[in-house]
Amino acid sequence: MHGVLTNGSSGPIGWRAWLLPALGVVALVVPALTPGAARAETTWLCKPGLSENPCESSEETTVQFGDGSSSVEHPLLASNPSIDCFYVYPTVSGQSTVNSNRVIEPEEQQVAIDQASRFSQQCKVYAPMYPQLTVHAIQHPEEITLGAQLTAYLGVQQAFQEYLTKYNGGRGFVLIGHSQGALMLKQLIKNEIDSNATLRNRLVSAILLGGNVLVPKGGTVGGDFQNVPACQSAGQTHCVVAYSSFLNAPPEGANFGRVSSPLLGAATAEQEAKDEVLCVNPALATQSAVAGPLLRYEATTAIPGFPFPVPSAPTPWVSMPEQYTGQCEHTGGASWLQLRDVGPHEDPRETVAEVLGPTWGTHLNDVNIALGNLVNMTGQQAATYAVEQLPPETPAPPQPPAPPVSSLLPVSPPLASPSPTTPRPAAPRKKCKMTVKRRHGTRKQQAACHKTPARKHKRPRHKRKRPAH
Repeated sequence: MHGVLTNGSSGPIGWRAWLLPALGVVALVVPALTPGAARAETTWLCKPGLSENPCESSEETTVQFGDGSSSVEHPLLASNPSIDCFYVYPTVSGQSTVNSNRVIEPEEQQVAIDQASRFSQQCKVYAPMYPQLTVHAIQHPEEITLGAQLTAYLGVQQAFQEYLTKYNGGRGFVLIGHSQGALMLKQLIKNEIDSNATLRNRLVSAILLGGNVLVPKGGTVGGDFQNVPACQSAGQTHCVVAYSSFLNAPPEGANFGRVSSPLLGAATAEQEAKDEVLCVNPALATQSAVAGPLLRYEATTAIPGFPFPVPSAPTPWVSMPEQYTGQCEHTGGASWLQLRDVGPHEDPRETVAEVLGPTWGTHLNDVNIALGNLVNMTGQQAATYAVEQLPPETPAPPQPPAPPVSSLLPVSPPLASPSPTTPRPAAPRKKCKMTVKRRHGTRKQQAACHKTPARKHKRPRHKRKRPAH
């Protein structure tokens, strides 16, 4: 959520200009360090099965509307999600050293609730503790050394390798980071994923906010990553979502949205001419230059040590729909997500502000201003990824050549016809037996006939005698 704190009356204190460029040498130094380096087992801030897991906290939300009315929603965590999320938190540690230790403190717990917990509706969230550069280090940049930066990065890298070895099991994963967390994950993608086809296939997406991911002007791949493109639709996988939010165009000298950053490092003339900061609008189903509605979700508990206002509600969360739109703009050498308040007149809801000044924009709200969109996008990407992992259909066996049309006609058995050489059997004849009945002095002849085979015989003839008169 926060990459910087105010330092009394002296104003914002940021990263030194050489901080991020120094991470570029990690790709060369890490191979020499990791084989013989002793690895401490990761302390997990969030992991399935932890007794205290801030990433599985209550998602009960008060939905506040622009007319002053409200309702309550009760989102459910996914019981058995198909993908994982690997989350790296921003600069929040209040310890007095340059690198933090791995002790879980309220700052890390609350920022995990703020930024990562709602993703548990779509994925299993893994969030390692890492020896980040603390708020003290950001306020005293002269104390930051190359070794301190490598310590922070190696903590993330080793946790990711432990996650892959012990917990991933070949599942797809989403990388989520903001500010210092986005910088660490950007370097992790460069070193571990961009040139590894197997891991690129398992990378569902990477959400890198407030970290100035670079792409060629007008392009979607190149710049920071050679093989991982910018997401161009809500359901696209193996791609990156990145932006920095502002209420106004980033001025000259802005820390985000411009290739050359006083905070993240100066760019070469070639980079200035060739590249731009990536902006992917999470409010759109397909990327274009139009504005889309942002689904803002804010936690109602402040991060300890960060004196910034939070919305008030009786639930852990507040949602403020139809309050802001987001639109990617590219003007004057800057690229950013332009926020516009579209709520009704006299909208009682709390608005966002550039509390650290115009060079920071709304950096503190990068995640939460579009948290609902990002969670929904992750769900669509998970669905796409699940389809991609289905085994290909078994091809149908080859079929024999089609028979000629004449052979497809129905065939009836021929009707039998008598053979001219075969005599027709004789029809049976009736054999009759003559009986005589006498009645009233007369007699009556009656025949009883039965079917018998025909045969020739002579019937005897009888002469009748005439009665005498």
